[in-house]
This record gives sequence, structure tokens and C-alpha cells, in this order.
Amino acid sequence: MADTTQLDAFEKRVGYTFTDKALLGTSLTHPSYIQQDPKLKEHNQRLEFLGDAALSLLLADKLFRSMPKVREGSLTRNRSALAKGDHLANLARELGIPEVLLMSEAEERNDGRNRDSILEDALEALIGAIYLDSNDWTTTQKVVLNWFGDLDQRLNNILMEHNPKGKLQELVQPVLGNESIQYYLIDSDGPSHNRQFTACVEVLGVSWGEGSGSSKKEAEENAARKALAAFENGEVSLPEKDS
Repeated sequence: MADTTQLDAFEKRVGYTFTDKALLGTSLTHPSYIQQDPKLKEHNQRLEFLGDAALSLLLADKLFRSMPKVREGSLTRNRSALAKGDHLANLARELGIPEVLLMSEAEERNDGRNRDSILEDALEALIGAIYLDSNDWTTTQKVVLNWFGDLDQRLNNILMEHNPKGKLQELVQPVLGNESIQYYLIDSDGPSHNRQFTACVEVLGVSWGEGSGSSKKEAEENAARKALAAFENGEVSLPEKDS
């Protein structure tokens, strides 16, 4: 287990002080460490199971209450984006989990301290540990949501990076309808093994952005990113739909 000074600093970053320090230690113990130190009987996988369920519920609750006009499908996509593995791993890095995580020397040599799946599991185990230690759902929700900061801004950044077409659809569809966004392939160039595609996205026939990539999908995603940036910068706006 990390020394007391490290754990005190970690608890401050997390925003929660454990009554049962053993729970904190278990949440930060990777299964590989048990093989190296047989005196330890428990690793963080059971806590990860609990924390995964708790995170899903607290995000669902927050999104449901803060987005009263958003439909079920969009709420599900938003929750999935916030709970995606690579995002949770980055959140774990922001909290400093890699510095206090216990793992075997072999796992450490394999860069386990920076592996997304290990950090995601540790973050979820930490959530499970906070819930058990506090025995209070409101406390758990408050602590965990504080990690995310401004949820709308974080979600916007995630969707622009990982699902720009979905983000653009959520922006345009409620105002202008299902058929208002169209993607067009406007160019493809280069040899077959290294072809580059350029796509354009139009909203009601007006070009909002162009993007390039090594596949049609990547080109369309980059076009959607350009469109979202143009909208945020005020370069384009939602037109009125013809009656």
C-alpha cells in the first residue's frame, strides 16, 4: 500500500476521506499484486463490479434530471460516452490513481500502470469503495460527479472527439428533423493502399464543413468536427426549416 503521505494527498484530490483505509487500499490493489504479496487476501475486482453499477446509475440519474427534453436514445449515448473506458482511464490519471496503484513487478514492466483497462477498473473500484465506506448514495454521487466537473462541457468535448456525427445530429435533428443532415464524398485521391477521402456535410443544403481522412468514415467524422467548430464560433447557424 502507498505510504500515508501519498494516500492523504490522494484523498484530497479525490475529495473524500476514508474511515476504513483498508477499503481504499483494496480499491487500489490490482489482482496481480496478490500473487506477489500473499498476505493480501483481496484485490479490487469485486469493488470494480459494484462501482461500475454505481457509476452507471449516478450518471443516468444526473443526465435524466439535467436534460428533461432529451430522449432515451440520446441519454443512453451520453451516458455511454461519459462511462467509456478511455475516458474513465483519463479521469483516473487526473486523480493520480497511477501513482498509488499496487501491482506486481511483472505487470509494472508491461506498462500496466498506464494501461487504460487497469485504470478504468481501479476508478470504478474506488467508486465502489466510497459507496461502501460512506454508506450514503448522496455523498457518493456528489464526490464522483465533482470529478467530472462541468458535465455538459465534458460531454461536449467527448462527443466532439469520439462521436462528432452523433453530436452534430443531436444539435440539428430536434430543430430541423431527421433528413436535414447529408454527407457527400467530394474527392478521393492517391493509390489504393493509401487513398485519401474528402467529405462535405450539409445542413438543409448549406455546407457546414469539409474533412479528410484515410476512409470515408474518418472523412465524414472530420467534416462533422469542422461543422461543430463552425457552429460554436458563430460561422454557421441553424436555418429555419421550410414550412
